[in-house]
Amino acid sequence: MENNRILLVEDDQNFGDVLRSYLEMNDYDVTLATDGMMGYQKFKESEYDLCIFDVMMPKKDGFTLAKDVRETDQDTPIIFLTAKNLKEDVVEGLRIGADDYISKPFNSEELLLRVQNILKRSQKEKDPREDIKEFEIGDFHFNYPLRILTYRKGDEPIKDKLSPKEAQLLRLFAMHKNDVLERSVALKKIWGEDNYFTARSMDVFVTKLRKYLDKDDQLEIVNIHGNGFRLVDRREVED
Repeated sequence: MENNRILLVEDDQNFGDVLRSYLEMNDYDVTLATDGMMGYQKFKESEYDLCIFDVMMPKKDGFTLAKDVRETDQDTPIIFLTAKNLKEDVVEGLRIGADDYISKPFNSEELLLRVQNILKRSQKEKDPREDIKEFEIGDFHFNYPLRILTYRKGDEPIKDKLSPKEAQLLRLFAMHKNDVLERSVALKKIWGEDNYFTARSMDVFVTKLRKYLDKDDQLEIVNIHGNGFRLVDRREVED
């Protein structure tokens, strides 16, 4: 079994080295970056089971880094490290989508226990369909990591490059194809919260996806009143 992978972004090189060594002693595979920009580059280059971000960093602070991560990834757990313990900082971190928040100085064993608990919870909740990277949707092939939707019927394939949120939403529809995708599930996974404004934003993205998919007249995204949406492939469902 592979070790869980952790991205640690901490601008204090000495403290980062100590923390990395401690986590590696406890069987974690740790990548250390020493500023927010480097941390974001490392995040884009690989996949991680957990992120630990210092809040106060040069070039890109921890909150901004977390916002960038959440643009494309709503699932990877994030722990913030900070020298501050201000209520507004805690609220801001949770609003962005942090899973935990720990103030310096802290006991390394306490951090280890929090890491273990978060990973246990996130892996327990993980849907096995989350590991699927490519989907067949009617006459389309969808490559989620590259965000490319290819229409394959006709003389020449037609490729569309989706935005990050378009890709995330289409992935959820593909994972739940012919079943109901609850609005609240999609909103919390992609936008991080379920409210009037995020719901209106989701409606805009559903309309965009309908335009991409209308090349295949057997595919339809149907409104399920009071519940959500359903991506229907009529070739696979009974009338």
